[in-house]
Amino acid sequence: MAEETENAAIEVNRGLLKELEDMGFSMARASWALHHSGNSSLEAAVNWIIDHENDSQFENMPLVEFNIEIESPNPSDDAAENAQARAKELMEKALKLREEEETKCEREREKERIRAGKEMMETKRIAEENERKRNIALRKAEKDEEKKAREKIMLKVNSDKLERKRRRGLPTKTESASTSIQVSLLDSKRIVMSPPSPASKAEEMRECLRSLRRNHKDEDPRIMRRAFETLLTIVRNAAKKPDEERYRRIRLTNRLFHERVGRYKEGIEFIELCGFKREEGSEFLSLSYHDADINRLRDAAFQLNSAIINPFFGLLSTKAEEDREK
Repeated sequence: MAEETENAAIEVNRGLLKELEDMGFSMARASWALHHSGNSSLEAAVNWIIDHENDSQFENMPLVEFNIEIESPNPSDDAAENAQARAKELMEKALKLREEEETKCEREREKERIRAGKEMMETKRIAEENERKRNIALRKAEKDEEKKAREKIMLKVNSDKLERKRRRGLPTKTESASTSIQVSLLDSKRIVMSPPSPASKAEEMRECLRSLRRNHKDEDPRIMRRAFETLLTIVRNAAKKPDEERYRRIRLTNRLFHERVGRYKEGIEFIELCGFKREEGSEFLSLSYHDADINRLRDAAFQLNSAIINPFFGLLSTKAEEDREK
């Protein structure tokens, strides 16, 4: 641009140049405006000046060759005033067009913000809906588990009652039905009695937590809940961060741990069912990196969550034992 300013001669329309000067623009800036707008019109030159009003390099006067083919007569005072009014009108029009363009751009940006906000809200709604479905499925699984536990306990209670009646020589309503069923079973050669399968780790964990609740039923329920929550924190940390050793070691002499879990033998047994082992000659329970079974830890977390949210957890088995003692 500096080279163009110093060496190049530009051609301008003398008439348009005069009108721009009458409007109050400097000769240098008016010349550059006519040059860059192609001497096409007064409006085009004014628009160029407005767009480059902060460009100081156009203050220097260029070498000018006048286009004498299109001349304008010397304007009178009235013509000069009209030219200034026309310049003001053109500038106001250009500014208005720029404001309208900026307003349009701002509206587009606002539409984009609204669209992005709607997408974010929809994503959040979908996540909340999925979380709600997971919670419903979890509650259903817990209710089914509780229902099965109740049914199992009632079957055991009824079986014990029938057994006590038989021992006393009392008749039972289901005796004839039981006899016919036994006969049919004896006549069937395909029936093979097999020993019961050993309890799974998840069942052992559930029974361990039930024993903890049952053996300490007289304590404040909030203390039991705190014990379950502490165990859940230990299990979750070990599952989420198996690479960090501090989440796989428990100091048995830790005051908070002993107060919340360590003083219950069932609490220590539950931790050992999760895979933790007592280090020989030390005060630590540790879970080695290779022994960290994520599925077992998830089962443990599920059982602990059931114990926390189910107010009857472990109490139904207590009722069944009391009935058997009677």
